[in-house]
Amino acid sequence: MTPEVNGHARTLLTDRPELYEARFPDPGRLAGRWAEDCLRRHGAGPRVLDMGCGTGRDAAHLHGAGRRVTAADLSEPMLAYARIRRPGPDYVRADLHGFDFGPAVFDAVVCLDSALLYCHTNEQLDHFLSSCRRALGPGGLLVAEMRNGAYFLGRTDLLDSPTDAAFAWRGTVHRSVTTLSVDRTAQLLRRTRVWSTGDGAEPVEERSAWRLLFPQELRHFLTAHGFEVLELHDGPGPRTEPLWHEGLPPGRTADADRLHVVARAARH
Repeated sequence: MTPEVNGHARTLLTDRPELYEARFPDPGRLAGRWAEDCLRRHGAGPRVLDMGCGTGRDAAHLHGAGRRVTAADLSEPMLAYARIRRPGPDYVRADLHGFDFGPAVFDAVVCLDSALLYCHTNEQLDHFLSSCRRALGPGGLLVAEMRNGAYFLGRTDLLDSPTDAAFAWRGTVHRSVTTLSVDRTAQLLRRTRVWSTGDGAEPVEERSAWRLLFPQELRHFLTAHGFEVLELHDGPGPRTEPLWHEGLPPGRTADADRLHVVARAARH
């Protein structure tokens, strides 16, 4: 069983950032470029909080685009790795279930790769959005990218069938077998992943989960917390098929397996 810290599942990749980047390479910095495009199109100011920054790849891209970036994560190994490998942003430890950097200190909050969905309960999501609203100045943006709960209404193609992946890192082939299932009562997408290396070590099983949020549900939460929804669509984005690239306009549907949102903090 995967241990948890403050309600967040710790995983093999969370504790080993180099292994994470080997498993999920992003040489084109697609997620960071997509986020910067959203910020630029909607006229965001330079002060950005990257919440759930991981190894700092997207934060470093935003910093390189001229923004003043604070990058936050709960994983100390991830933060230590990011500080060394990707200097520039200010890396700090913070919990997305509730954080306080002071009032109106950012022009935008970015939350990518389903990090927002680690808010498993309505209370946790309320705390996250309240924290974002406090941190943003008037007219500040929230930019998020995540799995789309609506995709799993009647669809099972991603569920219950194990998927294999293998990659080499430091001379060892790492294999993972991942199975997704839906917990309808808790409205969670649960993931079981078993790691093995074939070198005699015991396989490692880890479990994690994401909240399944539906587009209109997310719109309701955002509006209740004082945000105006500017974009809410399924693509194109950094993890869609086909992939987003510069110049593509936001879509108008919310049916595919990813969800993208841009919301503006209401001006008082």
